[in-house]
Amino acid sequence: MNDETPRLKIAFIGLGAMGLPMAGHLIGAGREVAGFDLSDEARRRFSEAGGISCADIAAAVWNADVIIAMLPNGKIVREALLGGENWRSLKQGALVIDMSSSAPGDTRRLSEQLRSKGIRLVDAPVSGGTRRAVSGTLSIMVGGEATDVDEAEPLLRMLGANIFRTGAVGSGHAMKAINNYVSGAGVVATIEGVLLGKEFGLEPTVVVDILNASSGKSNTSEIKMKQFILSETFNSGFALGLMAKDIGIANGLASELGLNFENLVHTAGVWERAAKDLGGGVDHTEIVKYLDGHRQGGAE
Repeated sequence: MNDETPRLKIAFIGLGAMGLPMAGHLIGAGREVAGFDLSDEARRRFSEAGGISCADIAAAVWNADVIIAMLPNGKIVREALLGGENWRSLKQGALVIDMSSSAPGDTRRLSEQLRSKGIRLVDAPVSGGTRRAVSGTLSIMVGGEATDVDEAEPLLRMLGANIFRTGAVGSGHAMKAINNYVSGAGVVATIEGVLLGKEFGLEPTVVVDILNASSGKSNTSEIKMKQFILSETFNSGFALGLMAKDIGIANGLASELGLNFENLVHTAGVWERAAKDLGGGVDHTEIVKYLDGHRQGGAE
């Protein structure tokens, strides 16, 4: 596989804040990459980076050995691959790597539909945000048949520093949702802790320093509170709406499995309401504005 990888034709669908630098790493490694995005500007920047910019999805995926999707959700991935006549451009035996954040059930159904057409799929969602997409140090969670994951891994190692094999198709997307639930719950808990301390009269930066030296330390306290929240820069590179979507996926997965986790239900609700209140396009660290605005009188 390694000897053949440079000659693979790769299609990359979704050239946004994450997808463009990821595709750039493949181009930088000498791979031939055809790409598509709805944005003219994204396609222009992709072309300037050395990619083959295509006017539509069908042209991008035509005769591709590997198709990488980095799109907002699984329904959009399915439409991109199977909508209209796009599926006719898919090469028999091609490998689809869905790096989007999708619902695990949707991923399994898409895998079955693609398999019936002779196309293989692995799900490989990422964690790390735009900064780690740019640096090529993403964490990637990969679900799929072992031989398919073996085939995908050399390309994934160009994009990420940590590659985790999670099991069957759909398990990568399940793990991504679980990770973002835990992360999102930590964001809410840390912000509320800082707001509670501030209300009592504690200096917010002192609260953060003590958390980071104590058992309350978290990803949020270490790399988000001072850097993006207390500084009010709100530019961590991950949208509030995407966090709400991922936690909603985790909550939906729990429901499908007949599980009732009260904190998961509550956390999903908080992020959903914050996205409606602030707009899904703002940075997820701006949830502090929602939490601060709803802290009086037990408004939740």
